[in-house]
Amino acid sequence: MMPARFFALSLLAASSLLAVSATAQTAAPKPSHEDTEFYHPVPPVVTPAATVGQPPSDAIVLFDGKDTLQWVAAKDSTTPADWEVHDGVMTVKKGGVGNIETKHRFKDYQLHLEWKIPASITGEGQGRGNSGLFLASTGKGDSGYEVQIMDSYNNPTYTNGMLGSVYKQAVPLANAARKPGEWSSYDVVWTAPRFNSDGSVKTPAYVTVFLNGVLVENHFELKGETFYVGQPQYKAYDTAPIKLQAHGDKSEPISFRNIWAREVKPWTEPMTK
Repeated sequence: MMPARFFALSLLAASSLLAVSATAQTAAPKPSHEDTEFYHPVPPVVTPAATVGQPPSDAIVLFDGKDTLQWVAAKDSTTPADWEVHDGVMTVKKGGVGNIETKHRFKDYQLHLEWKIPASITGEGQGRGNSGLFLASTGKGDSGYEVQIMDSYNNPTYTNGMLGSVYKQAVPLANAARKPGEWSSYDVVWTAPRFNSDGSVKTPAYVTVFLNGVLVENHFELKGETFYVGQPQYKAYDTAPIKLQAHGDKSEPISFRNIWAREVKPWTEPMTK
């Protein structure tokens, strides 16, 4: 049996602990919704277009149906783009200067682009309405990070090279291709890779792609540039143009319209009251 004096001391100690705990609970500030409400930074006002898919007020319009002044030949970045502009659209000129790229250089951005596979399209597989959207053009030819454009309506090919794929890296989550002769659209969110001072990868590139309003790439992490042959790898860059491909297949050339982009810049100031 515990002696009476030890029992009394134990009760006293327990009472003291309870008193300290109660005091601490009483002293703790009561949580308030205002503790998690911030008023800075204030986002800029962007006026959306009256029609969904048209450029909002802060967009960089890359093609509005009038001319190719926002584009140059990708082979040297100085020769004017020679793709044909007619009836408000821009059509690939096969045998001309080849791939074209924007004069403007981008890092992170939101992009809208529309294209049409000709109703008279011929060929099969990769040789049918082939082009490509290069999210960052890092050099001549087909260097960069490509999301495939081609006719994938009842036209089988390797699935990591079909419409909506990150070429040779990611199979699209769905085949949302429209019939040849109908306009299609891409809505893309591109997060560019970041590199350390020695050229090593600090953070990889990510892309989210909607094809005709259907999610086909969901924040996909790229393994590097997209190559026709060989494993992907990164090459350090800061900003880069957006490139459209003049593919060398013999099928009828495709057309583009309504191309615009919005630069996406992260906040550099912290959230404050």
